[in-house]
Amino acid sequence: MPSIFLLLLISGVFSYSSAEQGFCSAPPALNTESKSKPLYSKIYDSTLSPLDLQNLPGFTRSVYKRDHALISPESHVYGPLPHWVNTLGAYVISPEMGSHFVMYLAKLKENSKSGLPLRDVERFIFVLHGAVTVTSAHGVSDVLKVDSYAYFPPNFEHSIESDAPAIIVVFERRYAQLANHVPEPLFNSTDKQPLLETPGEVFELRKLLPSSLAYDFNIHIMDFQPGEFLNVKEVHYNQHGLLLLEGEGIYRLGDSWYPVQAGDVIWMAPFVPQWYAALGKTPTRYLLYKDVNRSPL
Repeated sequence: MPSIFLLLLISGVFSYSSAEQGFCSAPPALNTESKSKPLYSKIYDSTLSPLDLQNLPGFTRSVYKRDHALISPESHVYGPLPHWVNTLGAYVISPEMGSHFVMYLAKLKENSKSGLPLRDVERFIFVLHGAVTVTSAHGVSDVLKVDSYAYFPPNFEHSIESDAPAIIVVFERRYAQLANHVPEPLFNSTDKQPLLETPGEVFELRKLLPSSLAYDFNIHIMDFQPGEFLNVKEVHYNQHGLLLLEGEGIYRLGDSWYPVQAGDVIWMAPFVPQWYAALGKTPTRYLLYKDVNRSPL
């Protein structure tokens, strides 16, 4: 059970947020027609913390532990990405913390272009701001806008370019081969994916990649209305990398309970107890990496 002090702190944080349309407020619906701010804008244009705590020297909500990490926006450190042009990146999850994948935010400037992943490494991108043009080695191009995504199998030549500022989140991992199964590149958008059944749960679930054995990970989009929460307190062998796209809530990781908001990144190691509840007055949406279809041996 969390301490009384933590409960009081959490209560105060979210009371302030709700009363003042504060640091975690989001549009009432998840759509690009919002009259206030664009979809997912809080990821790249968010306040750092409630009650002006961002002005307190040394303040951060970021935490790193053996089996989980919370990386909040004020802790994102950007620098040049190897072989990318006019692009800055912030690695938020990497093998140094215990993961078998990397997750980073890439800020593309005018006339920017990506580099290729390392050999035998697959890549997934999801557009958070602006638009990017994805081109294959065969010259076939697709324009990806906010809420669109692409998957590139290992050793698949491609480029990601933008002539205006754009932001994407990138997942990369060394592909786990499986005999007679070969993944295919794909380009799609969240709104084209069907809602899937979630027995015993109330959240809405979409899977962005096919469930076939050719793919060794998937990306989930999960939506919660205010007050909804996970029924299952999960403990499993799968790793997770999570980006909170909209909303605010409480995430339990191990024996710790964390207030979280749009823009936060979470890494979850295998078998760490995990649970989420959506708070505030606006819906929660998060993007979740999950390794699948492979034996842990």
